[in-house]
Amino acid sequence: MLFFYIRHGDPIYSPDSLTPLGEKQADAVAKRLALFGLDKIYSSTSNRAMQTAQPTCNLLRMEPEPLDFANEKYPWQNFTVPMGERVTWAFSHPTIRRLFHDPSVRQLGDEWYEHSELKQYSFREGVERTYRQADAFFASLGYEHIRHTGTYRVVKPNEQRVALFAHQGFGLIFLSCLLDIPYPIFCTQFDMCHSGMTVIRFQDEDGICIPKICTLSSDAHLYREGLPTNYNYEFRF
Repeated sequence: MLFFYIRHGDPIYSPDSLTPLGEKQADAVAKRLALFGLDKIYSSTSNRAMQTAQPTCNLLRMEPEPLDFANEKYPWQNFTVPMGERVTWAFSHPTIRRLFHDPSVRQLGDEWYEHSELKQYSFREGVERTYRQADAFFASLGYEHIRHTGTYRVVKPNEQRVALFAHQGFGLIFLSCLLDIPYPIFCTQFDMCHSGMTVIRFQDEDGICIPKICTLSSDAHLYREGLPTNYNYEFRF
């Protein structure tokens, strides 16, 4: 199986939708995905994710299956922290970001949220919920997570191409659970741009699979269509 994770296009967060640039990004990623096709398309229930998925669905004449657990409103409840008068993602808070890489946190491994300076937040609740929901999702696709080994048992092998259109904030915890990489490492050292495409291969090796990232947040479709390749409004590469 090839699993495609696509972040939504350039957004307007209120009201929840895409900008004109975001719509062009959605068209560009649709052309890329349509080259080889998909067998299943899933989408977060947010408008910006569904609008990003729609051009792909139109080209492939498919209907997306909504996944409410992929909606970013859920990780926002657990992976955000106060910063002055506002709330921000933990990975965007300078103090928390540095703490995530403190040896005292790293040595806790998968139970990083038990650190004395992190227990005040609801990180554990968010991790456990995402693991539970992500494991159920991949089990429905034929892959049973053996969490303590970081592998998957291939219950029903397939050669399908499966796409999920969702978010950055959700994607960072979702992919960290999928790949068994502790969230503090994943969310601070990996990222995804608007409409960026991540491809993960589930290869059957005698009934066991170790998911492998083939490409992370690729924006080749933007380059192909002559669209700006700005990284989240910060710089161009």
